Amino acid sequence: MFSYITQNWRGKPLVSREVLVNLIGNTTTKSGLKIKSQLDKKKYNTGIKISDKELDNLNIEMDSFHGEWNYKIIPKRI
Repeated sequence: MFSYITQNWRGKPLVSREVLVNLIGNTTTKSGLKIKSQLDKKKYNTGIKISDKELDNLNIEMDSFHGEWNYKIIPKRI
């Protein structure tokens, strides 16, 4: 979807978060797919450390093309 979003905001000044959210929300594809967006104003904690053990326990599937960038985190079944 990112390619459609960037085509939609091409040449437009990205002056605020509200402008970005509106441009993203007004993006559609030729096949009729529409994107919904809203600004998340929630405050999130930063600096949270994850141990090597926790990271090793994630179910990460690396893509064959640049797996360091392209990967999936697959939920574990409970």
